[in-house]
Amino acid sequence: MRQNLFKIVIIFLMGTMVCSAQLSNLAKIDYTRLPIGNSDVGYDRFRGLFNYPIKLNEDSFLLVGLDYSKIELSFDKRVTNFDIDAIDDFQLLDLNIGYTYKMNDNWRVGARLSTGYSSNLVKKLTFEDAVFSGDLVFINDKRKDSTVSKPYRLILGVSYSENRGIPFPLPFISYYRKFHPKWSYNLGVPKSNLQYHLSEKSRVKLVAELDGFTANIQDGLLVNNEDIASKAIMSIIIAGFRYEYKITKHLELYANLANIISSSAKLKDKKHNTVTTVNKNNFYYFKTGIRFKI
Repeated sequence: MRQNLFKIVIIFLMGTMVCSAQLSNLAKIDYTRLPIGNSDVGYDRFRGLFNYPIKLNEDSFLLVGLDYSKIELSFDKRVTNFDIDAIDDFQLLDLNIGYTYKMNDNWRVGARLSTGYSSNLVKKLTFEDAVFSGDLVFINDKRKDSTVSKPYRLILGVSYSENRGIPFPLPFISYYRKFHPKWSYNLGVPKSNLQYHLSEKSRVKLVAELDGFTANIQDGLLVNNEDIASKAIMSIIIAGFRYEYKITKHLELYANLANIISSSAKLKDKKHNTVTTVNKNNFYYFKTGIRFKI
């Protein structure tokens, strides 16, 4: 009971930037690796994101784009209760449309809707491969306001994504404050961090965040010679370090090295019942990439 409560608290306290990142990142390419370690499954993820902003007027923008991921699972030879080759490769694609406008001098609203697919793609796409997500946030950004002694940014809203590995809406809360010339923090859901600004171009972060995915298994997967799995779900909670370096004002390199706090890998049937759980005892999580942001 205590362990479950701890996990819930961790999930709730980890804060920010799913929708904010989608609205601010114009392009991003990254690579994530979760080594098998002592568990029965690990994965490699290659991701590319592109958003194109369209200026409607001085206070509002429309963003259209896509977010593509290729996930390669690696299983330990101890896994014998299903065909591991049938689900060793998944592809995810989201087509996004976002809108942001300035409501008044203090608040800006941002929204994102997306649809796409998440599947092992062993045949043509069907409706069962489709995934949907959306975000609605309200932003009060005072980071560059000279009248504020301690710059801050507050984001409030809600976020839902069928690709996240946690298939239910999450509150979106993000509070950023720079309390020292070299120190700042960001508290919220689903990411949080404490930042030390090494220079104008580089910073180190202590981060906690959620990661994972949900994907359809086309034609189903026979498990234990009796059950048929139709969904693969992986969710992880990580905590560790992130380094960011600004090459230019808008172009940035980043790298994460983190420890796994909690992880889950399940196969579920069409009624959302868990038909099997894959042993997850991964220790390390690594991500690196480059992004162009506004």
